[in-house]
Amino acid sequence: MNPLVSVVLPVCNGQETLADALQSIAEQTLTDHEVVVVVNGCTDDTLSIAERFSRGDERVRVVVLEEAGLVPALNRGIAEARAPLIARLDADDRMMPERLASQVRLLDDRPDWTVVACGVRHSPGAHDPGAGMQRHVEWLNSLRTPDAIRQARFIDSPVAHPSVAFRKEVIAELGGYRNGDFPEDYELWLRVMEAGKTIGHDDEVLVEWRDSAGRLTRTDSRYRADAHRALRHRYLVFGPLAAGRHARVWGAGPFGRKHAGGLRRAGVPVDDLIDIDPRKIGRVVAGGLPVVGIDTLTGPDGRLVLLCVGSSGAREEMVQVLAARGYRAERDYLPLQ
Repeated sequence: MNPLVSVVLPVCNGQETLADALQSIAEQTLTDHEVVVVVNGCTDDTLSIAERFSRGDERVRVVVLEEAGLVPALNRGIAEARAPLIARLDADDRMMPERLASQVRLLDDRPDWTVVACGVRHSPGAHDPGAGMQRHVEWLNSLRTPDAIRQARFIDSPVAHPSVAFRKEVIAELGGYRNGDFPEDYELWLRVMEAGKTIGHDDEVLVEWRDSAGRLTRTDSRYRADAHRALRHRYLVFGPLAAGRHARVWGAGPFGRKHAGGLRRAGVPVDDLIDIDPRKIGRVVAGGLPVVGIDTLTGPDGRLVLLCVGSSGAREEMVQVLAARGYRAERDYLPLQ
Protein backbone atom coordinates (compact mmCIF):
# COMPACT_ATOMS: atom_id res chain seq x y z
CA MET A 1 0.00 0.00 0.00
CA ASN A 2 1.35 3.42 -0.94
CA PRO A 3 2.21 5.94 1.79
CA LEU A 4 0.28 9.16 2.28
CA VAL A 5 3.24 11.41 1.51
CA SER A 6 6.74 11.07 0.07
CA VAL A 7 9.54 13.31 1.28
CA VAL A 8 11.88 14.07 -1.64
CA LEU A 9 15.35 14.98 -0.42
CA PRO A 10 18.08 15.57 -3.02
CA VAL A 11 21.59 15.85 -1.62
CA CYS A 12 25.05 16.58 -2.95
CA ASN A 13 27.94 16.34 -0.47
CA GLY A 14 25.74 16.74 2.57
CA GLN A 15 27.61 14.59 5.06
CA GLU A 16 27.63 17.31 7.72
CA THR A 17 23.85 17.73 7.95
CA LEU A 18 22.09 14.83 6.22
CA ALA A 19 21.74 12.64 9.32
CA ASP A 20 20.10 15.49 11.22
CA ALA A 21 17.63 16.11 8.38
CA LEU A 22 16.74 12.41 8.11
CA GLN A 23 16.35 12.11 11.86
CA SER A 24 13.84 14.98 11.83
CA ILE A 25 11.79 13.04 9.27
CA ALA A 26 11.98 9.85 11.31
CA GLU A 27 10.49 11.75 14.28
CA GLN A 28 7.35 12.82 12.39
CA THR A 29 4.03 12.21 14.12
CA LEU A 30 2.63 11.10 10.75
CA THR A 31 4.32 7.75 10.33
CA ASP A 32 2.69 6.77 7.02
CA HIS A 33 5.38 8.38 4.91
CA GLU A 34 8.42 7.47 2.85
CA VAL A 35 11.69 9.27 2.17
CA VAL A 36 13.32 9.31 -1.26
CA VAL A 37 16.93 10.38 -0.82
CA VAL A 38 18.47 11.25 -4.19
CA VAL A 39 22.25 11.16 -3.80
CA ASN A 40 23.61 13.05 -6.78
CA GLY A 41 27.25 13.46 -7.67
CA CYS A 42 28.55 13.03 -4.12
CA THR A 43 32.24 12.71 -3.34
CA ASP A 44 31.98 12.56 0.46
CA ASP A 45 30.29 10.16 2.90
CA THR A 46 26.74 11.20 2.01
CA LEU A 47 25.85 7.88 0.38
CA SER A 48 26.99 5.79 3.37
CA ILE A 49 24.92 7.98 5.72
CA ALA A 50 21.83 7.63 3.52
CA GLU A 51 22.30 3.87 3.25
CA ARG A 52 22.69 3.56 7.03
CA PHE A 53 19.29 5.21 7.53
CA SER A 54 17.80 3.05 4.79
CA ARG A 55 18.99 -0.16 6.50
CA GLY A 56 17.44 0.98 9.76
CA ASP A 57 14.12 2.21 8.34
CA GLU A 58 12.37 0.57 5.39
CA ARG A 59 10.57 3.83 4.67
CA VAL A 60 13.87 5.37 3.50
CA ARG A 61 14.88 4.63 -0.10
CA VAL A 62 18.12 5.75 -1.71
CA VAL A 63 18.50 6.65 -5.39
CA VAL A 64 21.99 7.32 -6.73
CA LEU A 65 22.76 9.64 -9.65
CA GLU A 66 26.31 9.79 -10.91
CA GLU A 67 26.33 13.47 -11.87
CA ALA A 68 25.36 16.39 -9.69
CA GLY A 69 22.36 18.40 -10.78
CA LEU A 70 19.53 19.67 -8.63
CA VAL A 71 16.77 19.67 -11.24
CA PRO A 72 17.39 16.09 -12.45
CA ALA A 73 17.60 14.99 -8.82
CA LEU A 74 14.29 16.66 -7.95
CA ASN A 75 12.48 15.21 -10.94
CA ARG A 76 13.94 11.75 -10.33
CA GLY A 77 12.84 11.90 -6.72
CA ILE A 78 9.30 12.84 -7.73
CA ALA A 79 9.22 10.04 -10.33
CA GLU A 80 10.37 7.50 -7.72
CA ALA A 81 7.87 8.70 -5.09
CA ARG A 82 4.92 6.35 -4.47
CA ALA A 83 2.65 8.77 -2.62
CA PRO A 84 0.19 11.22 -4.21
CA LEU A 85 1.65 14.04 -2.10
CA ILE A 86 5.26 15.23 -2.16
CA ALA A 87 6.95 17.12 0.67
CA ARG A 88 10.28 18.80 0.03
CA LEU A 89 13.25 19.03 2.33
CA ASP A 90 16.90 19.85 1.76
CA ALA A 91 19.74 18.01 3.44
CA ASP A 92 20.75 21.04 5.50
CA ASP A 93 17.26 21.70 6.90
CA ARG A 94 15.04 20.13 9.56
CA MET A 95 11.30 19.67 9.94
CA MET A 96 9.27 19.95 13.12
CA PRO A 97 7.51 16.72 14.26
CA GLU A 98 4.04 17.91 13.15
CA ARG A 99 5.12 19.13 9.71
CA LEU A 100 3.91 16.24 7.56
CA ALA A 101 0.68 15.69 9.52
CA SER A 102 -0.24 19.35 9.30
CA GLN A 103 0.42 19.78 5.59
CA VAL A 104 -1.24 16.50 4.61
CA ARG A 105 -4.31 17.52 6.62
CA LEU A 106 -4.43 20.91 4.90
CA LEU A 107 -4.17 19.39 1.42
CA ASP A 108 -6.93 16.95 2.34
CA ASP A 109 -9.12 19.78 3.62
CA ARG A 110 -8.39 22.07 0.64
CA PRO A 111 -8.69 20.08 -2.58
CA ASP A 112 -8.42 23.36 -4.50
CA TRP A 113 -4.83 23.87 -3.28
CA THR A 114 -2.02 22.43 -5.40
CA VAL A 115 0.83 23.52 -3.12
CA VAL A 116 0.96 24.37 0.57
CA ALA A 117 3.93 26.09 2.17
CA CYS A 118 4.48 26.56 5.89
CA GLY A 119 6.14 28.97 8.25
CA VAL A 120 9.91 28.68 8.50
CA ARG A 121 12.44 29.51 11.15
CA HIS A 122 15.78 30.86 10.01
CA SER A 123 18.83 29.23 11.53
CA PRO A 124 22.09 30.83 10.38
CA GLY A 125 24.37 28.20 11.89
CA ALA A 126 28.03 29.11 11.52
CA HIS A 127 27.24 31.47 8.67
CA ASP A 128 25.88 34.91 9.51
CA PRO A 129 24.21 36.49 6.46
CA GLY A 130 23.16 39.58 8.40
CA ALA A 131 19.68 40.97 8.86
CA GLY A 132 18.66 40.56 5.22
CA MET A 133 17.89 36.85 5.46
CA GLN A 134 15.87 37.32 8.63
CA ARG A 135 13.80 40.05 6.96
CA HIS A 136 13.24 37.72 4.02
CA VAL A 137 11.99 34.97 6.34
CA GLU A 138 9.67 37.42 8.10
CA TRP A 139 8.31 38.46 4.71
CA LEU A 140 7.71 34.84 3.68
CA ASN A 141 5.94 34.08 6.96
CA SER A 142 3.70 37.13 6.48
CA LEU A 143 2.21 35.73 3.24
CA ARG A 144 -0.55 33.74 4.90
CA THR A 145 -3.25 33.51 2.25
CA PRO A 146 -3.34 32.35 -1.38
CA ASP A 147 -4.17 35.92 -2.45
CA ALA A 148 -1.19 37.35 -0.56
CA ILE A 149 1.11 34.73 -2.09
CA ARG A 150 -0.19 35.38 -5.58
CA GLN A 151 0.06 39.17 -5.30
CA ALA A 152 3.66 38.88 -4.03
CA ARG A 153 4.84 36.50 -6.74
CA PHE A 154 6.82 39.13 -8.66
CA ILE A 155 8.61 40.45 -5.56
CA ASP A 156 10.47 37.20 -4.93
CA SER A 157 9.73 33.51 -4.64
CA PRO A 158 6.79 33.71 -2.22
CA VAL A 159 7.46 30.36 -0.51
CA ALA A 160 10.56 28.70 0.93
CA HIS A 161 11.35 25.66 -1.21
CA PRO A 162 12.05 23.22 1.67
CA SER A 163 8.72 24.18 3.26
CA VAL A 164 6.37 23.04 0.49
CA ALA A 165 4.17 20.02 0.00
CA PHE A 166 2.31 19.52 -3.27
CA ARG A 167 0.15 17.21 -5.33
CA LYS A 168 2.43 15.01 -7.41
CA GLU A 169 -0.01 14.52 -10.28
CA VAL A 170 -0.61 18.23 -10.85
CA ILE A 171 3.07 19.17 -10.73
CA ALA A 172 3.87 16.33 -13.13
CA GLU A 173 1.16 17.54 -15.52
CA LEU A 174 2.75 21.00 -15.45
CA GLY A 175 6.12 19.55 -16.44
CA GLY A 176 7.87 19.28 -13.07
CA TYR A 177 11.02 21.27 -12.41
CA ARG A 178 12.78 22.82 -15.40
CA ASN A 179 16.43 23.46 -16.05
CA GLY A 180 17.48 26.90 -17.23
CA ASP A 181 19.16 30.15 -16.31
CA PHE A 182 16.74 30.77 -13.46
CA PRO A 183 15.93 29.52 -9.94
CA GLU A 184 14.18 26.19 -10.55
CA ASP A 185 11.76 26.48 -7.61
CA TYR A 186 10.71 30.08 -8.29
CA GLU A 187 10.06 29.26 -11.94
CA LEU A 188 7.84 26.34 -10.91
CA TRP A 189 5.75 28.44 -8.52
CA LEU A 190 5.25 31.12 -11.19
CA ARG A 191 4.21 28.41 -13.64
CA VAL A 192 1.81 26.90 -11.09
CA MET A 193 0.11 30.25 -10.51
CA GLU A 194 0.10 31.15 -14.21
CA ALA A 195 -1.81 27.89 -14.78
CA GLY A 196 -4.46 29.11 -12.33
CA LYS A 197 -3.46 26.75 -9.52
CA THR A 198 -3.47 27.80 -5.89
CA ILE A 199 -0.58 27.95 -3.43
CA GLY A 200 -1.75 28.02 0.17
CA HIS A 201 0.01 28.47 3.49
CA ASP A 202 0.19 26.70 6.83
CA ASP A 203 0.77 29.40 9.45
CA GLU A 204 2.62 27.07 11.81
CA VAL A 205 6.43 27.24 11.76
CA LEU A 206 7.22 23.68 10.70
CA VAL A 207 10.64 23.88 9.01
CA GLU A 208 13.99 25.04 10.29
CA TRP A 209 15.62 26.65 7.25
CA ARG A 210 19.32 26.49 7.93
CA ASP A 211 21.63 28.86 6.12
CA SER A 212 25.21 28.34 5.03
CA ALA A 213 27.79 30.12 2.91
CA GLY A 214 27.74 27.20 0.46
CA ARG A 215 24.00 27.17 -0.13
CA LEU A 216 23.10 27.13 -3.84
CA THR A 217 21.19 30.39 -3.57
CA ARG A 218 24.53 32.00 -2.69
CA THR A 219 26.84 30.14 -5.06
CA ASP A 220 24.90 29.17 -8.21
CA SER A 221 24.67 31.71 -11.04
CA ARG A 222 21.01 30.76 -11.64
CA TYR A 223 20.12 32.65 -8.47
CA ARG A 224 21.79 35.96 -9.36
CA ALA A 225 19.71 39.14 -9.37
CA ASP A 226 19.48 39.57 -13.15
CA ALA A 227 18.34 35.95 -13.56
CA HIS A 228 15.54 36.60 -11.05
CA ARG A 229 14.61 39.81 -12.87
CA ALA A 230 14.52 38.13 -16.30
CA LEU A 231 12.31 35.36 -14.93
CA ARG A 232 9.82 37.84 -13.49
CA HIS A 233 9.71 39.71 -16.79
CA ARG A 234 9.08 36.47 -18.68
CA TYR A 235 6.05 35.60 -16.57
CA LEU A 236 4.75 39.16 -16.63
CA VAL A 237 4.79 38.97 -20.43
CA PHE A 238 3.05 35.57 -20.33
CA GLY A 239 0.45 36.74 -17.81
CA PRO A 240 -0.52 40.21 -16.57
CA LEU A 241 1.16 42.01 -19.50
CA ALA A 242 0.04 39.61 -22.25
CA ALA A 243 -1.54 40.77 -25.50
CA GLY A 244 0.42 44.01 -25.65
CA ARG A 245 -0.90 45.50 -22.41
CA HIS A 246 0.85 48.75 -21.51
CA ALA A 247 2.76 49.20 -18.28
CA ARG A 248 3.75 52.11 -16.07
CA VAL A 249 6.72 51.77 -13.73
CA TRP A 250 6.52 53.52 -10.37
CA GLY A 251 10.11 54.15 -9.37
CA ALA A 252 12.54 56.19 -11.48
CA GLY A 253 15.67 55.19 -9.60
CA PRO A 254 18.16 52.55 -10.80
CA PHE A 255 15.82 49.79 -9.67
CA GLY A 256 12.85 51.02 -11.71
CA ARG A 257 15.00 51.86 -14.71
CA LYS A 258 16.39 48.31 -14.86
CA HIS A 259 12.89 46.88 -14.87
CA ALA A 260 11.68 49.36 -17.48
CA GLY A 261 14.60 48.56 -19.74
CA GLY A 262 14.22 44.80 -19.35
CA LEU A 263 10.49 44.87 -19.98
CA ARG A 264 10.90 47.01 -23.07
CA ARG A 265 13.49 44.56 -24.42
CA ALA A 266 10.93 41.81 -23.79
CA GLY A 267 8.44 43.70 -25.98
CA VAL A 268 6.33 45.36 -23.29
CA PRO A 269 5.12 48.89 -24.13
CA VAL A 270 6.27 50.85 -21.06
CA ASP A 271 4.74 54.33 -21.17
CA ASP A 272 6.56 56.19 -18.41
CA LEU A 273 8.16 56.13 -14.99
CA ILE A 274 6.39 57.59 -11.97
CA ASP A 275 8.23 59.21 -9.08
CA ILE A 276 7.59 61.49 -6.11
CA ASP A 277 11.00 63.20 -6.27
CA PRO A 278 10.50 66.62 -7.88
CA ARG A 279 14.12 66.58 -9.05
CA LYS A 280 13.39 63.58 -11.26
CA ILE A 281 10.01 64.65 -12.62
CA GLY A 282 10.32 66.04 -16.13
CA ARG A 283 13.46 64.13 -16.98
CA VAL A 284 13.73 61.57 -19.77
CA VAL A 285 15.50 58.38 -18.69
CA ALA A 286 15.87 54.67 -19.54
CA GLY A 287 16.25 55.24 -23.26
CA GLY A 288 13.52 57.82 -23.73
CA LEU A 289 10.92 57.34 -21.01
CA PRO A 290 9.48 60.44 -19.35
CA VAL A 291 9.42 60.71 -15.55
CA VAL A 292 6.03 61.93 -14.33
CA GLY A 293 4.47 62.65 -10.94
CA ILE A 294 1.84 60.72 -9.00
CA ASP A 295 -0.73 63.30 -10.04
CA THR A 296 -0.93 61.33 -13.31
CA LEU A 297 -2.39 58.37 -11.39
CA THR A 298 -5.95 59.58 -11.86
CA GLY A 299 -7.60 56.16 -11.84
CA PRO A 300 -7.44 52.73 -13.49
CA ASP A 301 -7.10 53.04 -17.26
CA GLY A 302 -6.24 49.51 -18.35
CA ARG A 303 -2.51 49.85 -17.90
CA LEU A 304 -0.64 47.87 -15.24
CA VAL A 305 1.27 49.91 -12.67
CA LEU A 306 4.40 48.11 -11.47
CA LEU A 307 5.64 49.14 -8.04
CA CYS A 308 9.42 48.96 -8.41
CA VAL A 309 10.85 49.72 -5.01
CA GLY A 310 12.97 47.68 -2.64
CA SER A 311 11.58 48.98 0.62
CA SER A 312 8.45 47.31 1.99
CA GLY A 313 7.51 50.53 3.77
CA ALA A 314 7.60 52.51 0.53
CA ARG A 315 5.60 49.80 -1.20
CA GLU A 316 2.88 50.02 1.43
CA GLU A 317 2.65 53.78 0.96
CA MET A 318 2.29 53.29 -2.79
CA VAL A 319 -0.52 50.79 -2.25
CA GLN A 320 -2.36 53.28 -0.03
CA VAL A 321 -2.12 55.98 -2.72
CA LEU A 322 -3.37 53.61 -5.40
CA ALA A 323 -6.21 52.22 -3.29
CA ALA A 324 -7.44 55.73 -2.54
CA ARG A 325 -7.65 56.36 -6.30
CA GLY A 326 -9.57 53.19 -7.12
CA TYR A 327 -6.72 50.90 -8.17
CA ARG A 328 -6.96 47.24 -7.22
CA ALA A 329 -4.14 44.79 -6.64
CA GLU A 330 -3.63 42.23 -9.42
CA ARG A 331 -6.12 43.96 -11.71
CA ASP A 332 -4.44 47.40 -11.86
CA TYR A 333 -1.08 47.12 -10.11
CA LEU A 334 1.51 44.62 -8.93
CA PRO A 335 4.62 44.97 -6.77
CA LEU A 336 7.83 44.07 -8.59
CA GLN A 337 11.31 43.63 -7.16
